[in-house]
Amino acid sequence: MNYTILLFYIYTLIEEPEVLRDAQRELALSLGLKGRLIIAPEGINGTFEGASEAVQEYIETMREDARFADVDFKTSEGTGTAFPKLSVKVRSEIVASRLGEEVDPSVETGSFLEPDELHSWYEEGREFQVVDMRNDYEFVSGHFEGAIEPGLRNFRDLNEKVDQVGHLKETPVVTVCTGGVRCEKASAFLKKKGFKNVYQLKGGIHRYVEKYPGEHFKGGLYVFDGRVVMDTAPQDKKEIIGTCMFCDSQTEEYADDDSVVPSRQVLCCKECLGSQLHLRPAKRTL
Repeated sequence: MNYTILLFYIYTLIEEPEVLRDAQRELALSLGLKGRLIIAPEGINGTFEGASEAVQEYIETMREDARFADVDFKTSEGTGTAFPKLSVKVRSEIVASRLGEEVDPSVETGSFLEPDELHSWYEEGREFQVVDMRNDYEFVSGHFEGAIEPGLRNFRDLNEKVDQVGHLKETPVVTVCTGGVRCEKASAFLKKKGFKNVYQLKGGIHRYVEKYPGEHFKGGLYVFDGRVVMDTAPQDKKEIIGTCMFCDSQTEEYADDDSVVPSRQVLCCKECLGSQLHLRPAKRTL
């Protein structure tokens, strides 16, 4: 059986999140999908895995709802084991940010930059700065050339860390994240903070590497499922840029570090994993 992993979100008004939660759980169960979906008054944010035919049926069903007709559904090859179960929940936000209600991507956000445009900017040597809005542990296994990250342990740290990029207020800034959901809020927040030229990569890193594998994004793409890291280039162009935090050897293998609370994920090669008692192979849970 062929499996597909689906990644999607949209900021749109959801008047009765609990009603949608129940309907979505029933739909996902009927199609045999596993994964997670967050529903909030501001929209939806989800990632599922299932048989490829079932995933396509889910997409077609969602497009029948006017609220979700314009969702950018991103797909990649699945394994059948990406998620252990199904989780559909209502939250106050579709991605935890602590940025406040005044930061509303449906009202104002950064200008969308197509993957083709970003690629051209790199090729032309244009002046701009990519700011990676993912968590710091996601960044280390793969990122855009010349990108900087503000030191986010979690996305909700952005309010405290924005001064790390305060010197870029007059520079064209391109915010990037995995699929785009964090960048819509992050770019809106930067505009509120006085940044003059704010862009966001449309469709996120996922769409860029889909179109330009092995180009200006280097390394692997961290994903929140059982794969942990997704290849972004064919084998002949594959480049590992991450390094083991214990021996500095090249790796894109992650481990869960239980020596701190809460536990964190770190890059650790297989050799060092066996010698560090506080580490265990990285596992994705819902």
